[in-house]
Amino acid sequence: MQTSTNTEYIAKLVGDERAVEYIAKAGFDAWDFSLFRLAQMDWANNVVRLDVPPFDNPLKLARAMRRVGEDNGIKCNQSHAPFPVNIKSVSYRLKLALECTAEAGGEICVIHPDNNKSAMANAEFYSELLPFAKSVGVKIATENMFNWNGKGAESAACSNHDDFLKHMMAIDDPYFVACVDVGHAEMKGLDTSTEKMILTLGKYVKALHLHDNDLQFDRHEIPFSMKIDFSKIVKALKEIEYDGYFTLEADSYVAKNSQAEPKKIIANLYDSVKRLADEFESL
Repeated sequence: MQTSTNTEYIAKLVGDERAVEYIAKAGFDAWDFSLFRLAQMDWANNVVRLDVPPFDNPLKLARAMRRVGEDNGIKCNQSHAPFPVNIKSVSYRLKLALECTAEAGGEICVIHPDNNKSAMANAEFYSELLPFAKSVGVKIATENMFNWNGKGAESAACSNHDDFLKHMMAIDDPYFVACVDVGHAEMKGLDTSTEKMILTLGKYVKALHLHDNDLQFDRHEIPFSMKIDFSKIVKALKEIEYDGYFTLEADSYVAKNSQAEPKKIIANLYDSVKRLADEFESL
């Protein structure tokens, strides 16, 4: 089972190209290209931040990061497009995110659904993007989401295993796949679990976001540091014969340890996901 981690907070510490190099040297097999800077949000005002500059020539950067990865023996396995997609200044960057993914050598680009739309309405949204995705050879992955009421998680697009399956079946195209976000699935109030989600989706599961939490908040912590039971999750992945990457999205762990040596942070990330991969292989 191959491993990966996203570049977002590592790149903030050491730069985009060096992030790929450090991820490779820690032992990862791949890197997940975080593309949020294409349209980074000011969540308090629900607008794109103008004080955060986008990537300088993102396609050129994608090619440069790909070369660094290849020079160090790893590839880009997937990416994450900016969100939320219902903001026009974000949605018009989604094709660029797909193109950047292709230039980086990635196979999948995670594009959030609109939290408050039905499976059929989101199918229309994704269907508009699929021809372009196919033209650049990149699959689109939707992800299980949640809404927040100030105290806890509430239902949203794909937040429940049954609704997630409805989204997949509404399109049922080989270029449209599922990314199961473990942390989201384990939040109380969503009437699901990661295990249920994986077993329900089966063949559609082609990507993961792995991180830990306290079963209430979306903490994005390193696996095995909080309350999620990963053993059931690994067994479910084995049962469906999952053949994608074990990809970390433990951004909070990186951010809160930003004063530590970056190589040590990344080594700790690798140790956690290698533990999951080894458990998968042992079953």
